Amino acid sequence: MVTKKQLGISLSKLNKIEQPNLLLEQYQTDSEIASEILWTAFLNGNIENKTIADFGTGNGIFAYGSLLLNAKKVYAIDIDKISLETAKSNIKDKNVIFLNQDIKDFNKKVDTIIQNPPFGTKDIHADKLFLEKAFTLADNIYSLHKTITSQFIENLVEKNNFKVEARLSFNFPIKHSFKFHKKPVKKVEVTCFILKRI
Repeated sequence: MVTKKQLGISLSKLNKIEQPNLLLEQYQTDSEIASEILWTAFLNGNIENKTIADFGTGNGIFAYGSLLLNAKKVYAIDIDKISLETAKSNIKDKNVIFLNQDIKDFNKKVDTIIQNPPFGTKDIHADKLFLEKAFTLADNIYSLHKTITSQFIENLVEKNNFKVEARLSFNFPIKHSFKFHKKPVKKVEVTCFILKRI
């Protein structure tokens, strides 16, 4: 069993996606943010000995962290084959199942879903599709969204018979990944919504 500090250190050492896909809005989840979300989920009893799904797993940061915190089984799902190969390079554990598919085609019930969906900048409300799928499969959801969309997210949560149990606020660092990025790092205000079925 790892400590919170050890969790953050382990996550910081993972291989990153070398050529992120702009249309899929593949912005790498910062290791400190990921460890804070995972540790909170662990303290809430939503990881240890539970079945987890990591939607849009990217380099596998949430999947890997869940396994370090003694998840029973983890589904690491990504539509992008290159991302999934990166996740596979980071995670060598018999309790992870890698799935190269659209999350809309994933239909297994799980205990907890942890996700950093596309923020919906390129594909409007792409994050809505992730949440709507998550609502059908888990009672506990940890989902990252731009803070400015909070009202939209809250309305969606209420319509689907979930409640916002808590929020974690972060300045999400988006590193220079694409040609149109002008700064080495841009900080975006995001909220991790901790959701529970009513």
